[in-house]
Amino acid sequence: MSQPFVLLYTSPGCPDCAAVRRYLDQHGVVFEERDVTAPGVADEAKARYGVRIAPITVIGDAVLWGTFAEQKPRLDALLPRNAEKP
Repeated sequence: MSQPFVLLYTSPGCPDCAAVRRYLDQHGVVFEERDVTAPGVADEAKARYGVRIAPITVIGDAVLWGTFAEQKPRLDALLPRNAEKP
């Protein structure tokens, strides 16, 4: 099973952003990260996905936002189980 494209919008010092990043790393998920505090990135997220507050996790066509606890059930469902690291 191939991994879908994963994009993570984060903000420095955001504990939920760090938790999503850690979850992806622990499960061996390759992802692209964008900092919403960089010029234009929050506007890009708003234009593309309708939200501009981090964390925003994009997995293929699915857009998840909110706390890590809110995102985790969907992360579990959307990401391949074989990606988990030992």
